Amino acid sequence: MKRILFLPAMLLAVTALAQNGYEIKVTLKPFKNEYIYLGHYSGKQYPIVDSVKLNDKSEGIFKGPKKLGGGIYLIAYPAKNNFFEVLIDKQQHFSVIADTATIRKQKTFINSPDNNLFNTYQAYMAEKGKEIEQYRGNLAIATTAKDSAHWNLQLKKADSVIAAYRKDIITKKPDNILSALLHLMQEPQIPPADKHPGGKYDSTFAYHYFKDHYWDDINFWDERIARTPASLFDERLDKYFNTLVYPHADSVIKELDWMLGYASINEEMTRFLLVKFVNRYLQQKYMWEDAVFVHLYQKYFSQKEYKWLNAQGKKTITDRAYSLMANIMGSPAENIALPDTTGKIINLYADTAKFTIVCFWDPTCGHCQETLPVLDSMYRAKWKALGVRMFAIGKETSGNRNDWLNFINKHNLQDWTNVYYSKQEEKARVDANIPGYSQLYDVQSLPTVYLLDKDKRIVAKKLTWQQTDDILQLKIKNR
Repeated sequence: MKRILFLPAMLLAVTALAQNGYEIKVTLKPFKNEYIYLGHYSGKQYPIVDSVKLNDKSEGIFKGPKKLGGGIYLIAYPAKNNFFEVLIDKQQHFSVIADTATIRKQKTFINSPDNNLFNTYQAYMAEKGKEIEQYRGNLAIATTAKDSAHWNLQLKKADSVIAAYRKDIITKKPDNILSALLHLMQEPQIPPADKHPGGKYDSTFAYHYFKDHYWDDINFWDERIARTPASLFDERLDKYFNTLVYPHADSVIKELDWMLGYASINEEMTRFLLVKFVNRYLQQKYMWEDAVFVHLYQKYFSQKEYKWLNAQGKKTITDRAYSLMANIMGSPAENIALPDTTGKIINLYADTAKFTIVCFWDPTCGHCQETLPVLDSMYRAKWKALGVRMFAIGKETSGNRNDWLNFINKHNLQDWTNVYYSKQEEKARVDANIPGYSQLYDVQSLPTVYLLDKDKRIVAKKLTWQQTDDILQLKIKNR
């Protein structure tokens, strides 16, 4: 009895040991004695995780002691100018045989049910694709309403057949990696109005239904979906935020936290989403996005360390967050206290105007030389009568205080509040561990224009003169 029990236990142990890590045997003709590479999709990136030199029989083995994360992987040619896809999931000991001359139509997988299923799926979709293209061609040349209706019906039937085929795979193999990919390809189908109580929809039903079901059957803790082409998960994220999420910091932050909350149990998904969101909001497209980036920093980076984030990356995120913290839209602007043309210290908050335009500029800056006279023209013609005051900070760069004074006199800017921000003043603040005004107002280029309300809250920032005028008119109209 002991002998019978002992032998299977030994065999099981050997089997378990043999299945540790990954071992992917590749035969890729016609390459010989050259390196090929194993990588995977990661949004728009293609990180390489392994390489192997093929022998004179075009054979090589990608091998490692630790299992690979599931997803769509790429086996790249020696010149890295082309590749073919393989699925990697639970079964990571298999072989693939391919020839570049026939690789699009034929690849042989041994001991890989996932890839055999994927091959079958791709062949089926290629055949259906030809059929659909034929129907579309016939529709394009249809000359009668009857013919058009016929070919439209054929297209609809073909779509239904494909949908049923995909559904069958998902039903029979719900945990298979292909099923996860198929979920990514599907978008919610809004039910017909006659299925809705009352037989009709209100004006927002389609939007809410589509948004509420957009992520059905897609799990943010499943790292396999992170290793997919950008057209699947990465662009699906973009579409969601660009078309379905209300464009406001609170709405975006709520969605980010929801996704990252589910992803938190998986390191790769956390990495993918944080890299995605940080890169998206590092340079804001809209003024309110500053609060999104600061939130990302404070919740996910300020007190946390990640193996995938190096010191320079952490510094870039931290520096950008600190540049935005003091000038988030809707928050009170930092006070500015600097000398005017007579040397008297002037405080930004001393003025009680209905609106204040704060402008950082430099008399030696070509764009400033063009923009400031236009700002002054708008100020004299329209803005002053609306209760606007100009608070201009001449920032010393390549010029000096005389250049600043000469420009003010030449362009008759005496009706503005003009203060001078010297290099010495900036250095003194930084040396005293006080943020400089350039950081507090995130001055990355000149001129930098802010619009403040009577309480010196930031209404808008980084404005052109046209945007300044448009926002002022809108604010006056809505008062």
